Amino acid sequence: MILKLNKSHLASNSVNLSKHLNLPDQSIFDLPEKVLQFGTGVLLRGLCDYFIDKANKQGIFNGRIVVVKSTDKGDADDFNEQNGLFTHAVKGIENGQAIEEYILNASISRTLSARKQWQEILNCAKNPEMQVVISNTTEVGIAFLENDKITNNPPSSFPVKLLAFLHERWKFFNGLAESGMVIVPTELVVGNGDLLKDIVLQQAQRNNLENEFIDWLKTHNSFCNSLVDRIVPGKPEKEMVAELQTRFGYEDNLMVLSEVYRLWAIQGGEHVHKILTFAQVDAGVIIERDIEIYRELKLRMLNGTHTLQCGMSYLLGFRTVKDVMANGYLSRIIMNLMLGEIALAIPYKIDSKVKDRFGRMVLDRFRNPFLNHKLLDISAQYTTKMKMRNIPILLQYYREFGKPPELFAMGFAAYLQFMKGEKEVNGTYYGESNGTYYPINCNFAPYFYEVWQDFNLEKVLANRSLWGEDLTQLEGFADAVRKYL
Repeated sequence: MILKLNKSHLASNSVNLSKHLNLPDQSIFDLPEKVLQFGTGVLLRGLCDYFIDKANKQGIFNGRIVVVKSTDKGDADDFNEQNGLFTHAVKGIENGQAIEEYILNASISRTLSARKQWQEILNCAKNPEMQVVISNTTEVGIAFLENDKITNNPPSSFPVKLLAFLHERWKFFNGLAESGMVIVPTELVVGNGDLLKDIVLQQAQRNNLENEFIDWLKTHNSFCNSLVDRIVPGKPEKEMVAELQTRFGYEDNLMVLSEVYRLWAIQGGEHVHKILTFAQVDAGVIIERDIEIYRELKLRMLNGTHTLQCGMSYLLGFRTVKDVMANGYLSRIIMNLMLGEIALAIPYKIDSKVKDRFGRMVLDRFRNPFLNHKLLDISAQYTTKMKMRNIPILLQYYREFGKPPELFAMGFAAYLQFMKGEKEVNGTYYGESNGTYYPINCNFAPYFYEVWQDFNLEKVLANRSLWGEDLTQLEGFADAVRKYL
């Protein structure tokens, strides 16, 4: 019988486990709690908690994480049963070389349920060692919720939960300047730190909180914009889990798999550097006053390429990114699209060598044979992604070169074809490719279902509500798209 991973199992089997895993020293379990983390998701554990664990093992940050779980569904019991321990498998390609590493992450001290243990969470505010708040509550988590009160047990929204925590801290420490926190949201929203700060301040006013508290909130707390980039698909495939659990001799229901590449770009100055000392141990953590360059590179070259190739690749019979990149013809198209068109038209001044180096790292990531990154997942909210990620590239390309980007037009045509709904079942629209139906998970699926009844390309391209622009004004673009359609 395989035993469950926990501190006792680690203590009694550390010699054997050290042959396979990067293990924590027992002294790490005595480190103070320095971080309050809203969210238990795989991205936080595979990226942010990875950096903190790495720093702790090198004696640098020396602080553990209290995790706040907003719901009681899922893996709450596993966190408690495993004492917060989880296995992190890092597998992928870096500089053309295969990398494989297994880490036993001991960064999490405990996990608290917001619904059942809200007072315990508020008590964390009284800990003088507590310095940092991180979050990933999905893009809808940083939102203003009318009539949400800090006196609720607990408040409904993440910003008001955070407000209640900070108010409790301000009261306990009598507004001491040093009691302010560094707050780093990682939700995939542009200007996530600024947005969170604005909502917290709005809610402070609506909750009729003290002016002195609001001044402390503004002056002594750092809300940092941040950008995260690492593919963390979650738990490995069943076969890999079974093989690893046999090798390690324990059961781990929190195991995560990630690629090698990692980036956590945090906007901040000297004070943020001083608090987030885990940045010292890994070049993947970048703290700078301007992180826009990293957002643009990721948004355009990684996300934008994904968006332009996923429909085309799916319609050609492929299902995962790694399978697409194993095809010589398509991998060349994707490389030329990224480096020969998208990189030339990023609407932000970036050195060409930086773009080329970043692009080749992205291609390594796309080729990762260990990750099953599904094309259908990339196609979710296809139209919104096309508008946000790619239309600015198209417009800039015209400013630079005055003609349609050829491979962009091919990818855009494939997007339109992918959006052709053939049937609707219980509100879900389905396209058809080679005799197989696939779901079109896009809010604009009903629009395209109607449009394709009597398709008019110019009408679609001229729709400003889709693109924010009339794309028929771009000379030659409609003809280039029509050719590939």
